[in-house]
Amino acid sequence: MRIVVVGGGVMGLATAWQLTRRGERPIVVERFARGHHEGASHGETRNYNNAYGDAHYLDLLTVAREGWDALGEVDGEPLLRRHGLVSHGPGPALGAANRAPLAELADALTARGIPADLLDGAEAARRWPGMRFESTVLYSPDAGVARAAAALRELERRTVAAGGEVRWNTRVAAIAPDADGVDVVTDAGVLRADVVVATVGAWTEKLLGASGDAGPAATGGGVTRGGGLGIQLPRLRVTEETPAHFTPRIDVPWPSFNHFVAPGSQPANVYGMPTPGEGVKVGFHGIGDEVDPDARPHRSVRQRELRAYVREWFPGLDPDSAVPISCTYTTTPDEAFVLDRVGRVVVGAGFSGQGFKFAPGVGATLAELALDPTARADPAFRLR
Repeated sequence: MRIVVVGGGVMGLATAWQLTRRGERPIVVERFARGHHEGASHGETRNYNNAYGDAHYLDLLTVAREGWDALGEVDGEPLLRRHGLVSHGPGPALGAANRAPLAELADALTARGIPADLLDGAEAARRWPGMRFESTVLYSPDAGVARAAAALRELERRTVAAGGEVRWNTRVAAIAPDADGVDVVTDAGVLRADVVVATVGAWTEKLLGASGDAGPAATGGGVTRGGGLGIQLPRLRVTEETPAHFTPRIDVPWPSFNHFVAPGSQPANVYGMPTPGEGVKVGFHGIGDEVDPDARPHRSVRQRELRAYVREWFPGLDPDSAVPISCTYTTTPDEAFVLDRVGRVVVGAGFSGQGFKFAPGVGATLAELALDPTARADPAFRLR
């Protein structure tokens, strides 16, 4: 079977790798160059956050963890740095469907054999003196960060070593299915495939949606102009998010973290993690300006509010040392992923700022959908 994966971010590369594990030799095509900063997969670290109470996310995390473990060490270090995750605060958890109190999250993790402890705020402050806590803290030592840039390199390396191919700087103009296969129209010619997996992030609506309204300037994520396949996608809100790295003032351990803030006290929930050599990353979740990915301003927003938050909640960080960074979120109305198949086209989209840690699991799911037209993802992830 010939499978073409359109989009070479973490989801596309993870899908390609999972396909090679099943004996396939996929071709990945990506509009941008290796290591580009136009999408959502670049940077050194991503939060490996396991604080989920929903069974479908925990199931997917289990599959993802098998994949992370199978990838093993890169440059003498595992791709997951499990320095622990602390979650605290009275507000709803990250993810619109994931609103369980911390005690319920702890029970859900423990039931899966994932270590999780509830600490009082004073104990948490003693363990992590660079942070401030007001109430109960959920701590899981089996979380931390994924080494994002290293993961992308390793996924590509393994795909190519197994006979697959990754074509950078290759624009896709359209995906055109027919009764016998799919034409993937690129600026270098037409690739004929049996199945196409589309993991194009912020460009999903432009390439696959009902309108096909890509316009003449659409050039991102593997897309140059709209295909307009007519797939009925959920509303996909594309935003530019600008967290920042802050310099530590004291030499103390840093966990990854979620702060589920009291509604109205901050612009949004807060997440973050240590990034060696860059500082501690802190960001508001999902409040960036809505943008066209082909006219993205790369403009920092909410930086004054972010510095004020750090000043209040992170005594171990210098609030005036912020170095903003930029990425995109592509968010569905309920923040649930889209993992589904329509005819000969498999769709992976809408990862809502929380997808990277799930990438090996998403790749496994999309690979199964590509190989078996009768396969189905969990109902929570299907097109509706």
